[in-house]
Amino acid sequence: MRVDMYPLEWIERLKLGRGGIRPSTPLKVSPVVIGLGFTSLLTDVSSEMVNSLLPVYVVLHLHLSPLQFGIVDGLYNGFAIALFSLFAGFLADRTSRQKEVALCGYGVSAACKLLLLWVGTTYGWLLLVIGLDRLGKGIRAAPRDALISLNTAPEHYASAYSIHRAMDACGSLLGPIIAFLLLAALPGAFDAVWITSFAFAVLGVAALWLFVPRTTRAEPTPVPSPVPRGLLSSRRFLAIAAVGALLALTTISDGFIYLMLQEKSGTAASYFPLFYVMTAAGYMIFSVPAGRLADRSSRSAVFICGYGVLVLLYALLFFSGNISVGTAVACLAMLGLYYAATEGILMALASAVIPAARRTGGIALIATGIGLGKLSSSVIFGALWQGVGLKYSVLIFGAAMGIAVVIAVTLLRATDNES
Repeated sequence: MRVDMYPLEWIERLKLGRGGIRPSTPLKVSPVVIGLGFTSLLTDVSSEMVNSLLPVYVVLHLHLSPLQFGIVDGLYNGFAIALFSLFAGFLADRTSRQKEVALCGYGVSAACKLLLLWVGTTYGWLLLVIGLDRLGKGIRAAPRDALISLNTAPEHYASAYSIHRAMDACGSLLGPIIAFLLLAALPGAFDAVWITSFAFAVLGVAALWLFVPRTTRAEPTPVPSPVPRGLLSSRRFLAIAAVGALLALTTISDGFIYLMLQEKSGTAASYFPLFYVMTAAGYMIFSVPAGRLADRSSRSAVFICGYGVLVLLYALLFFSGNISVGTAVACLAMLGLYYAATEGILMALASAVIPAARRTGGIALIATGIGLGKLSSSVIFGALWQGVGLKYSVLIFGAAMGIAVVIAVTLLRATDNES
């Protein structure tokens, strides 16, 4: 059990000296974490080549509405993750085969890159393939994250996740650059992007197969049901799961933020993938420092501050008319900082309260709530943009996010001393 401080308490203790910071201990990174990092790096090169082009491809190339893009984006970021994470987590815990389950997920996503060549510009088939691609992510995410925590000392959870996320972000940085260079050399040749994406996805599967050993559990414990029931009696776990889902529900999808920045800055559509590059660069730079700070001080405080940065970003987008290139870069850096302070830190918070025998299922339960939140968020924001306009849509989500942050602080603080 660990005790987290909250922002005000943490700051007050820092004023009195270094009593609020735990002594730094040597960080030993497991080869499993590094192997998974390279797997995610290569896979994210593949995924972000596609993801960075989706808004342009769907809205500007296929001329679909914001609501239609919201449905595509919701499928990409939420639906399949919510649908299959829990089942994959149960299966991995029951069989102690996290690596094999993750391999299935990575394999499905790789195959879908080739299917994009077949669907062409047909909206219905595009939805199906994107849904299948995200099904792969739903299968692999929880087993992968469980492998990270099962091979890391508890006091270094946030640091280990942050190292993995930094390598993941490196792939997110390289993917859009490769997509940008391909389209610059071959304008409109989306097929070339899909084929190159498939090649990197295959390399990611190979890295997992060759460089990540299976984790053997000393005392295997069968998991009796797909829902990790023992966790449902933990108020701390329920609070973390509720906070993750609520904040996901009030978060504007990256694709919409990039479309806003493109509209407000007047950036050419061919430069759109570079928005993903800037975000990934910020994520990669800030990820490890954020993880180390979270392990040494307060994981909850760093997590909440990350969402505070997101609220500031929404405010900047709401009050800005036409924005300069410098302002757009600042917005993208803020988005990267938000990811660095939240994604891996949330998994560290969860890993600290989930028993090893139920680790994958517990993480999957949290991922399911987040996936449903992201799906709902994308569809709702797309409908609002189409119905009341962009500015009021940002205002509504910004206000909702502010309320969600207050609720999150309350829930986490109420369960601070519980396991």
